[in-house]
Amino acid sequence: MVTIGLSGVRARGFHGVFPEEVREGQDFIVNVEVQIERQSAEDDLETTVDYGGLAEALVADIEGEPVNLIETLASRLLCTCLAAPPVRAATVTVHKPSAPIRVPFTDVTVTVTGCRS
Repeated sequence: MVTIGLSGVRARGFHGVFPEEVREGQDFIVNVEVQIERQSAEDDLETTVDYGGLAEALVADIEGEPVNLIETLASRLLCTCLAAPPVRAATVTVHKPSAPIRVPFTDVTVTVTGCRS
């Protein structure tokens, strides 16, 4: 297995349970690790993941239809990762550094992991 990491994918989304989150939006940052099984040692993009294309798909998901929970967004992103051939498993972490929390904090994260069935 080969693990490919993609860190710091950033996009503006309108996800959240509070009206101001949906109205104003905020930046979400995503880190992804995908595991692929390479059957060959070919030096060819067709034998691996196009991480540029994957990054663009993740941004489209973040900018897409709003959801209430970042758990739901993380699950959506996981499905996108697992749909990319030849991904066998993936871990997605969604960061919400501007979450509406009234005490000092650095970040809120949700991590989901799954594999292709």
